[in-house]
Amino acid sequence: MTATLTDSPFLQAARRDRPAHTPVWFMRQAGRALPEYLAIREGVPMLESCFRTDMVVEITMQPVRRYGVDAAVFFSDIVVPLKAIGVDLDIVPGTGPVVAEPIRTLAQLDQLRDLEPDDVTPITDAVTALVGELGATPLIGFAGAPFTLASYLVEGGPSRDHRLTKQLMYSDPDLWHALLGRIAAIAGQFLRLQVQAGASAVQVFDSWAGALSLADYETYAKPHSAAVLASVADLDVPRIHFGVGTGELLHAMGDAGADVVGVDWRVPLDEAARRIGPGKAVQGNLDPAAVFAPTEFLHARAAEVIEAGRAAEGHIFNLGHGVTPAMDPDALTRLVEFVHGYEPVAG
Repeated sequence: MTATLTDSPFLQAARRDRPAHTPVWFMRQAGRALPEYLAIREGVPMLESCFRTDMVVEITMQPVRRYGVDAAVFFSDIVVPLKAIGVDLDIVPGTGPVVAEPIRTLAQLDQLRDLEPDDVTPITDAVTALVGELGATPLIGFAGAPFTLASYLVEGGPSRDHRLTKQLMYSDPDLWHALLGRIAAIAGQFLRLQVQAGASAVQVFDSWAGALSLADYETYAKPHSAAVLASVADLDVPRIHFGVGTGELLHAMGDAGADVVGVDWRVPLDEAARRIGPGKAVQGNLDPAAVFAPTEFLHARAAEVIEAGRAAEGHIFNLGHGVTPAMDPDALTRLVEFVHGYEPVAG
């Protein structure tokens, strides 16, 4: 990395330094709410767009140009590496990932082979091209955490209660750990390829980890998330670990090997920092619903997040979950400007 990139506010905060301003980026900022994203995606299925180098580059760059965020997040989806190795799945509009044949037996694990560089050449080509375009703005690569990916594979799609996932987890722990071990290897390989192509940081998304108790997380999920995070430990890039509804898991998620723990909007950042413990930065955690509120309210809530984030050793401002399609892009632009210019009120 060049000195200019290394000195970026995002990377400084991720490494627990104090940059000149609080850095900000948004989960799911690549696409979603942007009219230019909707225009380029028209008629192109989601997974197809994730394997088209030119489209990935353009969509990743769109929010950087519009919002002025401190980091770009690679346009992709957590199921992309599974699709790349031949798992029969699709992302159905309005539903999410749908797996044609859910995996629930030992024999079915054979399809979860290692991810090879040739499987994702269009994707790593996009990473390399993006690094050239972004210059001093870091690129964040990402992968899904094993528990969340396993839930999709076992359930066959999104689930409210994760009944089939937990049924397998509790009734056949050997199969469960074999399944998550395969997924962890694939996710780790995907992260390494992104970093080797030029990504400056990575984030592991555990969207459904909040469905687990702390004891179950420690037993059935944490070892495999730790394996994914460890897969890039030698590459000297900050590792962010994020989950939804994970207030009771924050310390364990940091302990799995993260440098930065992403926090959803349910736990204030000062309390989150206390739960996580020393040696970690935090990321978050404005309630996404606040973006729909009047500007004065939105900015007041953002100020509260920044102030609470001062309790941590480093803070990256973000939403407590992702950008939604209904959000006003102009509101997000003004939010970035507010965060960058924020100064505490004297008194």
